[in-house]
Amino acid sequence: MEINPNSSQSTGSSTVPNALGNVQRPGEYLRQVRINQKRELADIAKALNIPEKTLAALEKDQYKALPEATFIKGYYRSYAKFLKVDANNIIQRFDEIYANDTGLLPNHALDNSPIKIMGKLPGSNRDRNRKWLKRSAIAVAVVIVLWAAIAALKNRSDEPEALEPESAVEVLSLDGSTVASTGDQLALSFNRPTSVHIVDSTGKVLLTGRQANTATISGEAPFQIRLDDATAVSLNLNNENISLSPYTVNGKAEFRLSR
Repeated sequence: MEINPNSSQSTGSSTVPNALGNVQRPGEYLRQVRINQKRELADIAKALNIPEKTLAALEKDQYKALPEATFIKGYYRSYAKFLKVDANNIIQRFDEIYANDTGLLPNHALDNSPIKIMGKLPGSNRDRNRKWLKRSAIAVAVVIVLWAAIAALKNRSDEPEALEPESAVEVLSLDGSTVASTGDQLALSFNRPTSVHIVDSTGKVLLTGRQANTATISGEAPFQIRLDDATAVSLNLNNENISLSPYTVNGKAEFRLSR
């Protein structure tokens, strides 16, 4: 006798179903197998790393409360494998009734599902490890490139260059006066990576690109400074702390600075 899955009568039985009935729904069939095997839904959810509410919706064949059809099939396969029953007939029956229940094809994604894609599918750990290895390799490459760029900039800053006359641009110094300068030193420290571009009065690029480590540079003031994220930088000129807030607009700072 076939059992109506929508019936309120008890489906517990001392005999384990050995096949999916002709009109039986896949979730109802798995629920009967679980009950006959005397297994708790919470224990299975923990073993499969699938939320208990997802398995409950699966047993009730509530497809509109589940993610897209591809993931429902994955849940069915994992559940059937755990209960040691054939998953092929379950997937075939699901394909037959899914369109009738949802109005969608079995390969159609359900939008605005209240249950997001969760659980662990086969191979997920391996894919996750590959992603972390790839990210680590990229991070190491970035650090090497930054280190090489900083070393090259420091070597260039040590080379003597001919001084050029200062342009007739008014430069605001720390005390509000206009002064000439030689051999000034800037020290920058970063609490997170950000892009920096610093040029001295001779036109020499002292520091450029994305920076993340403490940097000390020397050049001829006034300096033309651009910081993409001023809140990430602490700046000192000749051992004197410089407040960046007067120069910061929408998080960025671009200004000229003399001693």
